[in-house]
Amino acid sequence: MSLSPEAIATLSGVSTATITTVLLKKGLRNIWMRGTKPLRPGQPRLVGPAFTLRFVPAREDLATPESWSSPISTRTAIEAMPKGCIAVVDAMGETDAGIFGDILCARMVKRGVAALITDGVVRDIEGVLGTNLPVWCDGFAAPPSVAGLTFVGWGEPIGCGGVAVFPNDIVVADQDGAVLIPQALLDHVLAEGPEQERMEAWIVNEVNNGAALPGLYPMNAETKARYAASKK
Repeated sequence: MSLSPEAIATLSGVSTATITTVLLKKGLRNIWMRGTKPLRPGQPRLVGPAFTLRFVPAREDLATPESWSSPISTRTAIEAMPKGCIAVVDAMGETDAGIFGDILCARMVKRGVAALITDGVVRDIEGVLGTNLPVWCDGFAAPPSVAGLTFVGWGEPIGCGGVAVFPNDIVVADQDGAVLIPQALLDHVLAEGPEQERMEAWIVNEVNNGAALPGLYPMNAETKARYAASKK
């Protein structure tokens, strides 16, 4: 799935906090991926379709340095990543083994990957930062992935930070972390997200002008009428 430039531009103006509110109104409570913190402060908000990768617990006969040359490896998976995708990696919350380092991240940059998101950690932190690949993760560690994890595949449903992620679901990541938009609800978020942002900006302006919160947030009928009038 490819996102239109218009969809990317719209979602780039909608915060992850707003997306969680919009989808909460549709009954979705579990779309924020736990442990996905921006590796570099100030990373811009990014939007893209999910390219999924999955690790399972390390098994000594499989999780070896030799496995990096296997047809089923993170190296092979990176070569399958399309331009503009966001790599979403299920590392099971493992924080004692870095799933990707500077060399793999550098290759992702060359392939045009938009970002890396994982509930695990990266390694070679200085080098990773030097690639300028935007990363959302749960920190960094020196040991390689095989010290704690076995890579088993890509392009299948995964769990990242406690969230079910299917290939080509939409991912938005900013300073609050990464959230998921199911494909079936993309149009809804595109329609409702910008309006939620406009409404909250108006509310913030009212607060800055001294308005009290009761009746303002959430809006009562009178406030809704004033807000509607402000848009004319």
